[in-house]
Amino acid sequence: MTRTLIRREPTQASALSPTMHPFDRLVQGLFREPFLTGSMSLLSPLADDGVLEVDIAETDDAVLVYASVPGVGRDDIAIDIHDGVLSITATKSEETEQTEPAGDAGRVRYHRRERRAGSVSRRIALPVAVNEDSAEATLNNGVLELRLPKDSAAGPRRIAIN
Repeated sequence: MTRTLIRREPTQASALSPTMHPFDRLVQGLFREPFLTGSMSLLSPLADDGVLEVDIAETDDAVLVYASVPGVGRDDIAIDIHDGVLSITATKSEETEQTEPAGDAGRVRYHRRERRAGSVSRRIALPVAVNEDSAEATLNNGVLELRLPKDSAAGPRRIAIN
């Protein structure tokens, strides 16, 4: 009986693949995220909670950032830009349970409590310099949209050699 050895090329698993071992996801993610934030953070294999998911786009004149913050009011969102790093923090408060006497018809008894309070945050290195004073933010249907105009003064500069 003749046995033939067939070379098998394993497929590249995505870093987001649920079948990938958590340690392999961590190692691959270390080289993709500049500040170790987002879905490839150091804590990601252990807990995916607390990470704010964002989309970042760029036009000719601005950087656009979209973040999903369902159920969070505009007063509970903090946005900061410092040295080219955008920080977004959103905090959701938990509704307090009513604690009226047991005989009162107004008392609420929960059968299931899945909505939780907590906060999510994200720090993102912006791809270009932006004009922080002209930044605009809107919150509509649980989507935070940031429009960060590019800083025209921060473009490339030629340096003369003496």
